[in-house]
Amino acid sequence: MTSVLVVNAGSSSLKLRVLDDTDTLTGRADLPAPRGEAYAPALEKAIGSLGEIHAVGHRIVHGGDLFRGPVPIDPGVRQRLEALADLAPLHQPKSLAALDAVTAALPGVPAVACFDTAFHTTIGAAAATYALPEQWRTRWRLRRYGFHGLSHAYVARRAAEMLGTDGLRLVSCHLGAGASLAAVQDGRSVDTTMGFTPLDGLVMATRSGSVDPGLLMWLEQHADMPADELAATLEYRSGLYGLAGTADMREVLSRAAAGDARAGLARDVYLHRLRGSIAAMAASLGGLDALAFTGGVGENSAEIRSRTMAGLGFLGVRESTERAGGSTGDRQISAPDSPVRTLVIAAREDLEMARQVREVLPS
Repeated sequence: MTSVLVVNAGSSSLKLRVLDDTDTLTGRADLPAPRGEAYAPALEKAIGSLGEIHAVGHRIVHGGDLFRGPVPIDPGVRQRLEALADLAPLHQPKSLAALDAVTAALPGVPAVACFDTAFHTTIGAAAATYALPEQWRTRWRLRRYGFHGLSHAYVARRAAEMLGTDGLRLVSCHLGAGASLAAVQDGRSVDTTMGFTPLDGLVMATRSGSVDPGLLMWLEQHADMPADELAATLEYRSGLYGLAGTADMREVLSRAAAGDARAGLARDVYLHRLRGSIAAMAASLGGLDALAFTGGVGENSAEIRSRTMAGLGFLGVRESTERAGGSTGDRQISAPDSPVRTLVIAAREDLEMARQVREVLPS
């Protein structure tokens, strides 16, 4: 096997990346896909410009409890993926639309499904189980699934490489438009902040994160709030956007620094939830050896990293002022005497997916 095409279907774009056997990026294309579907002629043209492709890896958001790792895609797998769409109605159809479009453009090229949920299938029953009636949990497969697994898996592997040791108790912080944490022990996920859906956990760009379910029932009963309006508001009109009127963390921080009260509150709510959740993940691990920041905010916002670390001194997190900002690339930002090593790691789901493809389809 030589070249692997990695396909990542987002809410408004379709990202294509080609990596060779040395994990060198040899081709890339980003196509608009406003409804999760790329225009077929544009897709065929883009793929044609990327050179010879020997295998394809598709990012699939939800594997449910059917898929615990990457699998070759055949008609039976495709059918089971579609059956899981009700677990992720906002995300799964986009992944499947991209799968079908790329398959049509590359007939006969083997493809592998790489799941965002698979990394978290190792979390224990205590972390995965909701305190709901057994009939509900069994009938509707209600449990904590977790997401961003491809990113967290790569960060865990890269952190061990950077620190030259396995067996780390690591909290991986994927902070982007979507945001989640993973508690990782010896490279295996033991807890995470996202749950049955990607709405749970941290405050995000437009998603609410965790909300008291009683509040939602109150809105249904007393404000006659329709379920679809609740869903749209929690997904698209909440988070930083709901608090500050913008989903862009850079604008939030700029306005907060200028004294804007709404932006200051949005920043502080975001940080309060983030620090508390990191502490909860450390409790799941029984301690903390390393903390890693990744994703657009995690990699690029020195202020968010610094304010987060400043509130975690009780865990042994200490920031190096010399390393705090201005640098780029994968790096350590913890003080030399810090018991907890803190890292910044570039998000590279494409590398993790290419690795999984090669694992499933050896040359």
